[in-house]
Amino acid sequence: MNLVRIYKTSEGIIVQQDGRFYATPAGWNEFVNRKGLYAAVVAELPDMRPLDAHTAEQAIAKGLQAPIGSQEVWAAGVTYYRSRTARIEESEDAGGATFYDKVYVAERPELFFKATPHRVSGHREVVFIRPDSKWDVPEPELTLFVSSQGTIEGYTIGNDMSSRSIEGENPLYLPQAKVYEKCAGLGPCLLVPESPIPADTMIRMSIFRDGEIKYNDSIAISQMKRGHGELVEFLFRGCAFPDGCFLMTGTCLVPDNSFTLRDNDRVEISIDHIGTLINEVQTLR
Repeated sequence: MNLVRIYKTSEGIIVQQDGRFYATPAGWNEFVNRKGLYAAVVAELPDMRPLDAHTAEQAIAKGLQAPIGSQEVWAAGVTYYRSRTARIEESEDAGGATFYDKVYVAERPELFFKATPHRVSGHREVVFIRPDSKWDVPEPELTLFVSSQGTIEGYTIGNDMSSRSIEGENPLYLPQAKVYEKCAGLGPCLLVPESPIPADTMIRMSIFRDGEIKYNDSIAISQMKRGHGELVEFLFRGCAFPDGCFLMTGTCLVPDNSFTLRDNDRVEISIDHIGTLINEVQTLR
């Protein structure tokens, strides 16, 4: 699988290909928002400044940032059967269960706004749970980077933090359940492959509390009901994204209903080819 990984650090952009590292002074938005991004980056490698592995790895370890510039983050829901079931379970008492059952089989997917850049946390940064919520979970999601022209150019790991108690109270409360300070994690890099990410790509999530694993599971992205191109096409029907955008593609890894996140929990999400995104959980104060 031919690919490059693009890291955003406090010292600038670092590009990795075939175990080699390069630095470029380019700005994030202009560098990533291009149709045919993989070919463009590979063509520019000879003009970039080579970095030895030790220097690059130190820069990544000390100054890694979320791989986002001025892009918006959007999300899709009910794209896996398990997420449909979970949304029905959380909404049964409020009479909203049928909404999620219907959207699972509908032509139009569920798409919603998730975060502005300042509400996004990077690798090893804190994500928040709302102080007015009693039932909170992380949602591990393969996240697409889509150019301003509507082409899928890269992938990263997304942590779609969700208040199930607020959303379950009433489906109209979805924006409050999904959008708040530090409500999303992205990272650790932007994966830019020469061809689409394989269907057998695995997503894994572990949640640690006091050094013990409280949740651990995995799923292949092939279990998605909807295609990535389908989701992007619907998103771009009514919106323009001058710098491109990120689109979380939904989750199938949902802890049992008895589980809720607590302060100091650690969420680790791994996706084949991309890496691992780690976030610590704290209550927003």
